[in-house]
Amino acid sequence: MKSHDHHLAMDAKTIEKSALGLTPGERAHLAQKLLLSLDELSQEETEKVWLDEAVDRARELDKGTVRPIPAAEVRQKAQKLLR
Repeated sequence: MKSHDHHLAMDAKTIEKSALGLTPGERAHLAQKLLLSLDELSQEETEKVWLDEAVDRARELDKGTVRPIPAAEVRQKAQKLLR
């Protein structure tokens, strides 16, 4: 990992922690904006972004720094946000 990439990863973690402190509505709005921004990437770039994210999440699960959330629970929370 290049020094520049490491700096970006640290910034992303700081942003992530801040974003998690937002209200559910604010997080949903931010998530929508971020997902829409991915439409501007090429197919190859999009695949790399999602692969990198999957690897990061798998690493966090393996380390025990995050806990898995059952799909039913995620679906229920998402439905509440959309009401």
